[in-house]
Amino acid sequence: MEDTRNLVDEYKGLSNEQVFDALSKKRTSLEIAIENVEHDFNIGSIVRTANSFNVSKVHIIGRKKYNRRGAMCTDKYLEIIHHATLEDFLKTQKDRELVAIENNTPRAKELHTKKFAENTTLIFGSENNGISGELLEKAHDVRYIESFGSTRSVNVGAAAAIAMYEWTRQNVLN
Repeated sequence: MEDTRNLVDEYKGLSNEQVFDALSKKRTSLEIAIENVEHDFNIGSIVRTANSFNVSKVHIIGRKKYNRRGAMCTDKYLEIIHHATLEDFLKTQKDRELVAIENNTPRAKELHTKKFAENTTLIFGSENNGISGELLEKAHDVRYIESFGSTRSVNVGAAAAIAMYEWTRQNVLN
């Protein structure tokens, strides 16, 4: 029977657990945090992209349930941790640089000027309200993605993909 899952050939024919284990042996140190993102599709898109970049963990802060359809089953291949509170999440982030991707704060600097630490957690927030003030205060750095059109920002799923790529370019590809 043909394996129709959206997997690269190397993982075709393996069980979900075998794929998870194989990926675990070569995960990057990057972690992703999603705080109160309202749209399930955006959460799923971020999870799918996190799998593509083989991040070590995805933290979902606040809201737990989401429609995994946008993740295209990739949530089976990486560790997703739910934190009911911000305090629970922060306890897991010792010795990590917290970098918020947020355009609605004077603290934010351009993403392209950032030199990422290896042990980074990228933080993404709500489409409507952004990252909470409390979490922004805890972030070590805040960056925004430059926009060249009439829209002041890109979709949170697209922002996550851009930021994950930039971290990967600096820490994996170089």
